[in-house]
Amino acid sequence: MTLFTVKNKGICTAGVILLIVLAAVSLFVGKYPLELPKILAGEEMQVRIFLTLRLSRTIVGIIGGFALGAAGFVYQTVFRNPLASPDIIGVSSGASAGAAAGILFLSGTAAVTASAFLGALTAVVIALALASLDRSGKSGTIVLAGIAVHALAQTVLMCLKLTADPERELASIEYWIMGSLSGVSGYSMMGNVILCAVCLAVLFLLHRQTVLLSAEEGEARMLGVSVGRLRLLILLTATLTVAAVVSLTGLVSFVGLLAPHCARLLLKHNRISAMALSGILGGCLLTAADILARSAAETELPVSIFTSLLGAPFLIYLILKGRRET
Repeated sequence: MTLFTVKNKGICTAGVILLIVLAAVSLFVGKYPLELPKILAGEEMQVRIFLTLRLSRTIVGIIGGFALGAAGFVYQTVFRNPLASPDIIGVSSGASAGAAAGILFLSGTAAVTASAFLGALTAVVIALALASLDRSGKSGTIVLAGIAVHALAQTVLMCLKLTADPERELASIEYWIMGSLSGVSGYSMMGNVILCAVCLAVLFLLHRQTVLLSAEEGEARMLGVSVGRLRLLILLTATLTVAAVVSLTGLVSFVGLLAPHCARLLLKHNRISAMALSGILGGCLLTAADILARSAAETELPVSIFTSLLGAPFLIYLILKGRRET
């Protein structure tokens, strides 16, 4: 059976077209109006805003959303749970604690981004190290370890909040936790985007192995799969992908949960085209949410508000649609 049937190609093509349209809108929507003729004419302010602000935000919206969607697909497949998300092994909570520490003890956006990335990576390494103590390799062990690390990271975050200045630092921490693409620039995003691209390439190359991990432990071992090591490699790669995004944008809810779930409901299978569609839908969701975040009110709003507002009704619709068709 081919990886992309006519139906798969049609749905994925529609998703790509929608993503292109949203990207075009994202480039020109904001508090400062941009006009294509003025940009092409080389007007200094128009070109500067286009290149330094709008273009970088649009790129992060597309690639970041794609990364969250694809990584969410991996988590849900490996854990055999359609509601699995990066929170399950402490990525988000570790990034939050790291960002809070960066805001309190460091200075500059780049330092906070690096601190958030380090926090996410530290949390996941601890979770995987705890899980490795159980030689059975069961996915439930990783979940329990992730829950423990999540609780520990949340405790650290609360302690850091208690020491923060309520008028300045605490507000910055809370705003970071709600997520925003407002601090994205061409300089700050480069390393994160490259890391996302490399990790996504690895995840797509390991798609077949990821699907094998969704089988029962005994069946996977009979097929010659080294379950423990392979799960460690795939989850660590997916975690690096998510950490690269959230350390740059702050926490973005719903994308990694909704996009792969919707892709499976639309395509009715778990093949590589579903993983690609998960990324495409993730890019659409994050880009659309960012457009609304900077245009819906006088001041820019957190992007997670809109990922939830856009995502929850769509998820409910697809669940009801899927039940009617079964």
